[in-house]
Amino acid sequence: MRCYEHTFIARQDLSPQQAQTLAETYAGVLTEHGAEVTKTEYWGLRNLSYRIRKNRKGHYLHLNVRAPADAISELERQEGLSDDVLRYLTVKVDQLDEAPSIVMQTRSSREERSRRPHDDDDRPRRARDDDERPRRARDDEERPRRSPEGETGRGQDESKRAEERPRRSPEGEAGRGQDVSERAEERPAKAEAPGGDAS
Repeated sequence: MRCYEHTFIARQDLSPQQAQTLAETYAGVLTEHGAEVTKTEYWGLRNLSYRIRKNRKGHYLHLNVRAPADAISELERQEGLSDDVLRYLTVKVDQLDEAPSIVMQTRSSREERSRRPHDDDDRPRRARDDDERPRRARDDEERPRRSPEGETGRGQDESKRAEERPRRSPEGEAGRGQDVSERAEERPAKAEAPGGDAS
């Protein structure tokens, strides 16, 4: 018999117990057809890279199997007919690994880190722990007072604002908003050189 690793993804609507029951059902199908299931792993509810049949997540299950080819084809046929299975993949391997898969190893190490008690002496000190940074003033006396006009200078006299503005030269303002005929009248006439020629 050949060795296979079989992984399938079940719908996110199923509970973890229902997904594991589904794996046991398919393991039963394999044993009916002369196969031997050596390992079954539940990898948990994981995010999918893209939506499959309106599902963004799926329950991942992994089986290590020693089986003839017809048992694998029957398993894949039944998974294809099931609405609970989104995707499946069967890979032929030279030999089966009895140790937990990489996914289970990373998952267990992550769980161990979250269960480990945190000791305050082991973690690095932060600035806020040492009170090195100044805190914001909460008392009214320490806060800067606002002027009655507000921050933007509202309430100033128009004369003060006019004094702050830069003045424009009369030549710069002449010609704005006037007709072309009025502009021509204001320009001084060019003086001609005596004798008619400028050469």
